[in-house]
Amino acid sequence: MSNDTAGSVDGMTWEQLLNRSRELDLHAEQLFLIQSKPVDGFGPVEAALDEHLPYQKQLEDSGVMFAAGPVASADGAEWNGEGVFVYRAASLDEAVRLAEADPMHSRGARRFEVRAWCLNEGTTTRSATT
Repeated sequence: MSNDTAGSVDGMTWEQLLNRSRELDLHAEQLFLIQSKPVDGFGPVEAALDEHLPYQKQLEDSGVMFAAGPVASADGAEWNGEGVFVYRAASLDEAVRLAEADPMHSRGARRFEVRAWCLNEGTTTRSATT
């Protein structure tokens, strides 16, 4: 789902946002969100999985990978080859280099966009009630 609105919105610099998050005693952890979408259908994505998955595991084992997984179609009915990854990286440039090195991208099966993301709330463990 999308909730885009027309026009520009006043805001703050990214650094101001990070500082504000710290002032509010939030997690304020800068991570990088990689949105990965097929370039030429599902076939090339499927063909790249044998190289992609070990690369993902390597990033996980080294502590770079915060989270990763497939994304459902907008109606939730199918997987068309899209994925999302969240990296721990020192900079946007480093996150881009990591994404470029992913066989899914280096083989041309998917294109990607990298955006800085500030994790303010949440946990990586489930509560006893879920």
